[in-house]
Amino acid sequence: MTAAAKDRERAIGRSPERLTLDERIQLAGKYIALEFYSPETLPLRRIEAIGDSLDECVRMLKARGLDPAHFEFTRLGPPY
Repeated sequence: MTAAAKDRERAIGRSPERLTLDERIQLAGKYIALEFYSPETLPLRRIEAIGDSLDECVRMLKARGLDPAHFEFTRLGPPY
């Protein structure tokens, strides 16, 4: 497994704000999926998918049995 793949795997399930500086640098420019907030679900703001494209994030969510319609997608910027 490559270092980039390990960084992605370690980031799944964590809040974007809790990523280390090194992780942010490695993941800069990647798309992440975060569950939409709603009073009914009160989701934790945690990364559920990471990919080079939106399509890759959607595939990752579907592979985990999650509905992409319940997620927002954003691109991680550099940590500075």
